[in-house]
Amino acid sequence: MKQLITIMTGILLLTSCGKQQADQEFVYSVDKFADIEILRYKVNHFEDLSLNQKLLIFYLSEAAIEGRDILYDQHHKHNLTIRRMLEAVYQHYDGDRNAEEFRSLETYLKQVWMGSGIHHHYSEEKFKPGFSEEFLSQLIDSVDVSLLPLWDSEDVETFKARIFPVIFDATLYPKRMNQEADVDLILTSANNFYEGVTQSEVEAFYAKMKKWNDPKPVPYGLNSKVVKDGWRVVEKTYKLDGMYGAAIERIVYWLEKAASVAENEQQKAVINSLIAFYQTGDLKQYDEYSILWVQDLESQVDFVNGFTETYTDPLGMKATWESIVNFKDLDATRRTEIISSNAQWFEDHSPIDEQFKKEEVKGVSAKVITAAMLGGDCYPATPIGINLPNSDWIRKDYGSKSVTIENITDAYNKASAGSGFNEEFMWSEEEIERAKEYGSLTGNLHTDLHECLGHGSGKLLPGVSPDALRAYGSPIEEARADLFALYYIADDKMVELGLLPDEEAYKATYYQYIMNGLMTQLTRIQPGKNIEQAHMRNRQLIASWAYEHGLEDKVIELKKRNDKTFVVINDYEELRELFGELLNDIQEIKSTGDFEKAQYLVETYAVQVNQDIHKEVLARYKELNIAPYRGFVNPVYTLVKDSSGEIIDVDISYKENYVDQNLRYSRDYSVLPAYN
Repeated sequence: MKQLITIMTGILLLTSCGKQQADQEFVYSVDKFADIEILRYKVNHFEDLSLNQKLLIFYLSEAAIEGRDILYDQHHKHNLTIRRMLEAVYQHYDGDRNAEEFRSLETYLKQVWMGSGIHHHYSEEKFKPGFSEEFLSQLIDSVDVSLLPLWDSEDVETFKARIFPVIFDATLYPKRMNQEADVDLILTSANNFYEGVTQSEVEAFYAKMKKWNDPKPVPYGLNSKVVKDGWRVVEKTYKLDGMYGAAIERIVYWLEKAASVAENEQQKAVINSLIAFYQTGDLKQYDEYSILWVQDLESQVDFVNGFTETYTDPLGMKATWESIVNFKDLDATRRTEIISSNAQWFEDHSPIDEQFKKEEVKGVSAKVITAAMLGGDCYPATPIGINLPNSDWIRKDYGSKSVTIENITDAYNKASAGSGFNEEFMWSEEEIERAKEYGSLTGNLHTDLHECLGHGSGKLLPGVSPDALRAYGSPIEEARADLFALYYIADDKMVELGLLPDEEAYKATYYQYIMNGLMTQLTRIQPGKNIEQAHMRNRQLIASWAYEHGLEDKVIELKKRNDKTFVVINDYEELRELFGELLNDIQEIKSTGDFEKAQYLVETYAVQVNQDIHKEVLARYKELNIAPYRGFVNPVYTLVKDSSGEIIDVDISYKENYVDQNLRYSRDYSVLPAYN
């Protein structure tokens, strides 16, 4: 059934029918600005959950929102100050709200919300304001001084002198995370994981801390900021009585409420273990929580909450705060259960060297989920799949848990209907029709294989540090998981297991992947810039390597038609062999901790942009009027009480728009000081 998709700016003109809202009335696209489109996602079958499950989702959702300010501050030390100042002048401006400069300020504020700070969430570049210093100065002067985030005894003019260069000087804090070769990655990155220290000092600090050949290393540095205390390098730990304590206290409050309505004792133990980690900041306790979490397979409601992914740290150690609350899609999960139950077969038949394979695959579980709330580094932009925990030894001894977030991919698909993208960039009707017939199916299956098996496959050799690849660890790991998925999605086993209808379906994913890696993902890069983001580096690495190594046999070609460049795949079977060959190489790099080979692969194939193709793709994409990035607004949950005050239900509403939601979050969930 086709969905009604309407794009509007600023406010969503929709009368919600609550949880009975008819599918054809659901509006997916609600706002569009700069290079961003804001969508909403539908929480299918929420009404079918028990009252206790609904309450669990409500409490976990509150905990998910409470960590929002942590992420802003982790991204950059001035983010909370700038966001609070912008929100104050935006809400109290009494001039012409349709004036060009005010509309530009509104766009800038929306970008700050999307990036959880003044840097782009994907490109890492600092946003360029479309308004003048003079205009912002006038707005600041027009509001009550009590609304501004001033330092103690600071006057307004001093405040402007301190903050304006951060916003307007393009040379100051230009990148949230820098990954350029041969520079100090700490000093040239604007994130707030480190202050007053150099890369060499940080690396030396953690080298002394780590134990050589430790079979069960904790994730050193995961939940801390590294600073100078006089001449000493020290950590400021994120915990209840430490850094970010005010926000963590509120997170813990809602987690305690969630524990009181847990579905079972195992889930209750998971939540209490996470609370203990927040209270102590002890990374051994974090590993204990991770083990309990990965073993909780019976609960229908699940969540991620905490310092989890390390993509924003150029050294791949510091984790940003994130949360996602979800519940299992029982019907769709049958697909991932088939995959996880065959995990040993996939490991045994992998095209990698025998010494890098796991002799026994343990605890691999996978499910398809319905996202119910997004928070921190999962909001507004969110992943479509997750595989945790990240610790290699926990994966080896206890397994991993993987999810595919199907209501998010469904929202993407519904909002993209009729965009003209495939017709513009695909070579022929054959690729277009294959994408229509198999694109959604193979896309979800690729995510399943990537998250469920790809990240969980292979092993480190004894004595190899999980941090050995340093800045190149994230793109290499993502390439490893993608290659695993690409190799196996074309295997006859997919048809044998009933996961694909025939031997041709996989070609939809192969074509889309190569087209994206060589061409269309470049819409997300500013002219003249290199690729910084780990997932984008991974995709270009794979596509460029396969293109180069298949040149002699013309496995992949770039052909021109009407002065437009297209990807043509001439030999899908040979392309699969190339994927297998590269997977073997990258698994060896990962298993042996070969930094030099990782550096060579990434710098050679993943970073540099073909400027001619980039210019062409940007021009073609502009004609389609499609935003290259998407984020989401969350639903709103409300407790329903009877006349005696007893909770009898939890209501879900989709009426809140992007502006109102972010202003409400800032009003009700912002307790951290402006500087941490």
